[in-house]
Amino acid sequence: MSIDQAMQGRIDIRQLSIRLGDGRTAFEAVQGLDCQIEAGQFVCILGPSGCGKSTLLGALAGHLQTCTGTLSVDGAKVSGPSPQRGMVFQHHTLFPWRTVRDNVAFGLKMRGIGKTERHQAADEILALVGLEGFAERWPDQLSGGMQQRVEIARVLINRPRLLLMDEPFGALDALTRLNMQELLLDIWTRIRTTVVFVTHDIDEALFLADRLLVMSSRPGRIIEDLRLDFARPRASELVTSHEFSRLKRHCLELLRHEDGRQLPRLNPLGLPPENKLPRFAL
Repeated sequence: MSIDQAMQGRIDIRQLSIRLGDGRTAFEAVQGLDCQIEAGQFVCILGPSGCGKSTLLGALAGHLQTCTGTLSVDGAKVSGPSPQRGMVFQHHTLFPWRTVRDNVAFGLKMRGIGKTERHQAADEILALVGLEGFAERWPDQLSGGMQQRVEIARVLINRPRLLLMDEPFGALDALTRLNMQELLLDIWTRIRTTVVFVTHDIDEALFLADRLLVMSSRPGRIIEDLRLDFARPRASELVTSHEFSRLKRHCLELLRHEDGRQLPRLNPLGLPPENKLPRFAL
């Protein structure tokens, strides 16, 4: 990826609201979202079920229309789907009648790129996700974790500005999930595209992200913006650290927060609650 490409991927969200449904069944899924995400950041969005996390991701991908406010990437309004904003879902969407290589190369084929060139590009991306030697396999010959690697490779071959991930490891067992998290971080350190990763798993969010946006229950609003300064590269030992546990407790309190109650405050020194300290400047 060139330097110019590496600088792309800034997201600007200004007073964004999204309504879903029609007529009397319509409801406001997200309300008044306002934030900026810098190019190359790894951002996780955490929130309770039904809070609008996936709705926001769908809008970023260009699949959903906004109601009010603006949503732009590198200064250009998001007005529809684009290979520059690649989406990875919880369950793979691979074509069962195409080999792994042809699944990965499909986007390039649709752009008119020749077979030799697109297969070479596919093999390079498959090596990046650790699937050398599996190019001629069929999707149903792969494990769940390997299928998700192919799914990620199929998005990355387009060199997207944004990598949008909607609970991509939610259906995997615990060990495979951890392995995929570590693989994703390794890939991200090499390509440095902007990642927006939706999850309801606090450990996953804290382990992966530079920045964690916590959303309220529906209509979803951003109620916390945490900058995570854990050193990289990250290892599994991080989840047993004192600071990780402290932030996890704070996130649990936020997810349990109910409207009408004061939002929990993050205590920067780990002191008892009776020590009235100002909230972090985030």
